[in-house]
Amino acid sequence: MTIKLSDYEKGADFDGDFDKALLKLQKRLEKIQVAHIIHKRRSVVMLEGWDAAGKGGIIKRMTSLLDPRYFRVWPIGAPTPEELGRHFLWRFWTKLPEDRHIAIFDRSWYGRVLVERVEGFCTKAEWKRGYDEINAFEAQQIDSGTAIVKLFVHITQKEQDKQLAQRLDDPFKRWKTGTEDYRNRDKRADYLDAIKDMFAKTDTKQAPWQVIDGNDRKAARIAALTCIADRLEKHVSMEMPDVDPAVVKLAHEAFGYQPED
Repeated sequence: MTIKLSDYEKGADFDGDFDKALLKLQKRLEKIQVAHIIHKRRSVVMLEGWDAAGKGGIIKRMTSLLDPRYFRVWPIGAPTPEELGRHFLWRFWTKLPEDRHIAIFDRSWYGRVLVERVEGFCTKAEWKRGYDEINAFEAQQIDSGTAIVKLFVHITQKEQDKQLAQRLDDPFKRWKTGTEDYRNRDKRADYLDAIKDMFAKTDTKQAPWQVIDGNDRKAARIAALTCIADRLEKHVSMEMPDVDPAVVKLAHEAFGYQPED
């Protein structure tokens, strides 16, 4: 099924009690993380999208109740000289999660077929080869037991301009924006072409894309967290083991503990 970004531009307000819905999802994600720890599972949650689309806000809400010992957020920027001297996927191999962990990528290996393609940071042969390399990379992770959730947060040009203006107006958000945002903005048509090709070539059955309408922040956060929770729950059993009888005995001896009926 062809993904069309124009289908994700309604920006409809969230219908309901946002705070209540958000907390319910955060508690659900907290339990999903516990299931990862108990059952020794591992997952990758990856977010792509336009500058100022709200990826960071989604990640912030996702991780609010998570145990920091068992997840890691990776903000992906330009590769270092050391990374440039290796295959483009090398720096992502080193960030993949171990058992019991969830790795969250704020931008990802898709930079090869997006920013690197559009800005000319790699050759045409390299980015065209990148689709098959990315599909193989993701298939390897899935075959080895890692779940992958891929989200693209979409906003219109009008909404992006609104968010960029708000960042300039807020002294505590200005650090989030710079000249590269406007370089990318000027090439929106080129990015749209690259995104279209990315969806067409990497929206696989094993690792499908989900587009999030980011034009209303609250609705986007609920939609994104719901998608993440739904997909991660399919990857891990939510059944919890019985309590260890030896621990029950110790608790009884220590403070008279009796199991609840």
